[in-house]
Amino acid sequence: ENMHFLFRLVILFYLWSFFTAQGQTKEESTGEVKIEVLHRPENCSKTSKKGDLLNAHYDGYLAKDGSKFYCSRTQNEGHPKWFVLGVGQVIKGLDIAMMDMCPGEKRKVIIPPSFAYGKEGYAEGKIPPDATLIFEIELYAVTKGPRSVETFKQIDTDNDRQLSKTEISLYLKREFEKDEKPRDKSYQEAVLEDIFKKNDHDGDGFISPKEYNVYQHDEL
Repeated sequence: ENMHFLFRLVILFYLWSFFTAQGQTKEESTGEVKIEVLHRPENCSKTSKKGDLLNAHYDGYLAKDGSKFYCSRTQNEGHPKWFVLGVGQVIKGLDIAMMDMCPGEKRKVIIPPSFAYGKEGYAEGKIPPDATLIFEIELYAVTKGPRSVETFKQIDTDNDRQLSKTEISLYLKREFEKDEKPRDKSYQEAVLEDIFKKNDHDGDGFISPKEYNVYQHDEL
């Protein structure tokens, strides 16, 4: 497969935090999120659903003046973003707008404030209060969501039901070796430190099953 599951472990543990759930309401209706399909591949064997791990690029604009407030292509050396769909890792409007997408599909979506950052806005992200947002999205890959029991067991080589830095480092090394552009060791070490900073909540040097299992799937 072309994607080689690059950064799979990163998203297993690393919460991409730019589009947090701040200011969202709990409305479940999809009626206010407008979706325009710009391109949909003829052959689409699977579509995105809640809990899937997605790989996508997108640009964000303010509807009122068309100014761009975010471009994923200028972040992380231009790598597409990895995130889990439907778990609040992105704003509610994007969770809705990216359901049932095919790999290779492109969409333009209009998201009202109630499904974005509401009355408060998001100053750090240059989003004013009561802002309607427009996103142009290109989805590259849909794969099984992370945080599975199978993956935990794969990383936990000594079967002690906790993940050590050594175990995760070895797993990271294997995953990065699959990439077409191998990263140097210092980058892998930085990712490892970030994983533990964000997930080793009790600071004992291990990631427990409870600390690992952030994403709850409907079937669990």
